Amino acid sequence: MPKGNAFFLHNEDILTFCEICDFAGYAVNQGIKKIRLTGGEPLVRKEIVEIVSFLSKLEGLEDLSMTTNGLLLEEYARKLAEAGLHRVNISLDTVNPEKFAQLTGGGNLGRVLAGIKAAQEAGFGIIKINCVVDKDEKEPDAVEVAEFARKNKLHVRFIPRMDMAKGTFYGVIGGNGGICSICNRLRLTCDGRIKPCLFSDISFGIRVLGMEEALRRAVEEKPEAGKISTKCHFYNIGG
Repeated sequence: MPKGNAFFLHNEDILTFCEICDFAGYAVNQGIKKIRLTGGEPLVRKEIVEIVSFLSKLEGLEDLSMTTNGLLLEEYARKLAEAGLHRVNISLDTVNPEKFAQLTGGGNLGRVLAGIKAAQEAGFGIIKINCVVDKDEKEPDAVEVAEFARKNKLHVRFIPRMDMAKGTFYGVIGGNGGICSICNRLRLTCDGRIKPCLFSDISFGIRVLGMEEALRRAVEEKPEAGKISTKCHFYNIGG
């Protein structure tokens, strides 16, 4: 979380449990086959286990995953697995405790490592590590993260640092994110806007337009390629 420029939403601005479940059910009925819970940080969301449990039972949903910073994962891993979560992505940019605390504004690397262990013990079939790099996977921290992943039988993906406002984005190394030509992803924000592209300010509110109209327009008006976004930042739109 960056210092000094974070903003907070009022409770009434955030989608309720029922709104999330209703939209997810409608979207899956319309052909959505994969859902990823992300953030911000999804594990601070009230009723997150109940949300996972509901989603896991949707007929037609083939993949249910979560991206998390891992700080609360030790507490939630087994509950999430039992609720039906298929797999988890965990953010880890360095395995140096001091540098980790610096990068995360005081985060505790030990808690993340405990969360990774808890996820393994909970029986998740695929655990991916997301490592943000300045340019490529040959940087010292990235090399150490890769070695950690190898030793612990984890999948690792390297995500070059991006800038929404400047429109600089790259393909994920070891994954398929950031490739506009194959992107069919939509994102529902916590305040109920469907964003067809992270690098665009286009969004369609499900509270304003209704679920059907918002989803239809998001699909039809999805940009061929991202450009810039001046209204969102990665710390609040998630990974």
